[in-house]
Amino acid sequence: PSEHDYTFHTYGVYLAYYLTSKEFPEATSLDYAFIGSLNFSVAMAIAPPATILTRKFGKRPVMITGVFAQAGGFVAASFAKRIWQLYLSQGALIGLGIGLMFIPSTAVLSQWFEKKRSLAQGIASAGSGIGGLIFGFATQPMITNISLGWALRITGIVVFVTNMVAVLLIRDRNAIVRPPQLGFAIYLLRRYDVLLLLSWGFIVMLGYMTLLYSLSDFALSIGLSRSQASSLTAFLNLGTLIGRPVIGLASDRFGRIDLAAWLTLACGLSIFCIWIPSVTYGPLVFFSLVSGAILGTFWMTIAPLSAEV
Repeated sequence: PSEHDYTFHTYGVYLAYYLTSKEFPEATSLDYAFIGSLNFSVAMAIAPPATILTRKFGKRPVMITGVFAQAGGFVAASFAKRIWQLYLSQGALIGLGIGLMFIPSTAVLSQWFEKKRSLAQGIASAGSGIGGLIFGFATQPMITNISLGWALRITGIVVFVTNMVAVLLIRDRNAIVRPPQLGFAIYLLRRYDVLLLLSWGFIVMLGYMTLLYSLSDFALSIGLSRSQASSLTAFLNLGTLIGRPVIGLASDRFGRIDLAAWLTLACGLSIFCIWIPSVTYGPLVFFSLVSGAILGTFWMTIAPLSAEV
């Protein structure tokens, strides 16, 4: 379920370019930050209708719709001339596509694995690290040597092909497991453990998006080059590639809830102890690797934790 996720991880490269160019003269830094947050918030807000559509039509039609929406968002963004067009394309449309792919696929691994559930989730989530690593190094050179428009189009073509292959290969066990697939279950909000899980997810993702979209811009603010700033995104994804399977294995061995709590604390401490004091490229590379390894704790553990809670 991470074949679509690496586009989250590379928006920081586009953000750094937008902030230092005059591609959209009427836009402010707040506009670009909001586009990134809109991308993510739409993906999550679409969960109830995506669940209902999946129950009615099945996973594959909903996810294929998401494939077209995400790829179409990148292609549409490549032709954007005004900032509101970027809001609709690189913000809302890509977010819609991601949500329609991610939400139906979330529970699939938990249906197939019981004892090694977190390890399976970690291996699957590491796919976003591979994609993010490739695009983290490739996006800025594409923008510099070809153009912003073609960088977005190439990204759209690649995500369309990879996502379509993944969607065609996915298999669930709904016929055996028979999940309820409710769009919104209000009665769950009466459970204390569910409220704690939701609170943890809200706080973790608030910090996740801030770090993910701010790292490249921070690098530029301390005088690093665009290539160095974009490479930090790539190193963050390298950390993701290495860390997620390891954390998945550790979660199965030491307990998912305990490990999620400790890793959340470790990620917060790394920001104060490594990121904030960093003023040169080397420490930021180290921070990118460390934070990349533990940053996506939510993605690795939310499905197993939800099944456990």
